Amino acid sequence: MLTILSAIALILLIPFGKAKLSKRVYKVCRYWAQTWYFFIGVWHKEIYEANHDFKKPHIFVANHNSYMDIPPIVQLNHQPIRPLGKFESSKIPIFGWVYRAAVILVDRSSPEKRARSLRNLKAALHKRTSIFIFPEGTFSMTSQQPLKSFYNGAFKLDIEMQIPIQPILMIDAVDRMHFESVFSLTPGANRVVYLKTVEVSTYTLEDIEKLKTEVYQMMDEGMRRYRNYPSK
Repeated sequence: MLTILSAIALILLIPFGKAKLSKRVYKVCRYWAQTWYFFIGVWHKEIYEANHDFKKPHIFVANHNSYMDIPPIVQLNHQPIRPLGKFESSKIPIFGWVYRAAVILVDRSSPEKRARSLRNLKAALHKRTSIFIFPEGTFSMTSQQPLKSFYNGAFKLDIEMQIPIQPILMIDAVDRMHFESVFSLTPGANRVVYLKTVEVSTYTLEDIEKLKTEVYQMMDEGMRRYRNYPSK
């Protein structure tokens, strides 16, 4: 019922245009997430290991090992933020209209469409809207390592645009809902940890691997501190 009511609220915004929908969609989703958390016994908590400038756009990168990584995104409500989303999901009737307003679509089906997706990402950053990327690309489905290897995309864009990169950790998501089943939901904290912001003013496109490695190591070390992973 909660999901249906939220969907109706979002659909009612569609006639007001894309700009109105984009502005309001996260407010509706945030209320949905907060209410849903209340009924299932989950609470959102943010931990800051370093200061974060909420007035500047950032490229957020996070680990990804559960569908419960998604609700915290809409609860990071301190600054405008839009995650990347798969183009295929935008084809779903009705939901697709809302989805297009909520995310920045990435279509990798052709060079032209990939270029258009990149322009959309850059346009959002120019408008001082932060973007949210899972650099692993898909779930990290192992208990032996905190992270899968990262793709280059977020780090290349980061250097090109000279936008600070904000690593965050989804500490408890896999405990709240295991990647093996959406029916494994359990109550408890769903913490988000802000690591130190990485400034990229001294990096060039020749340093993509260096930047990616630096951020990977920060996140790997952070996950090992918060969770019981085997030693390297």
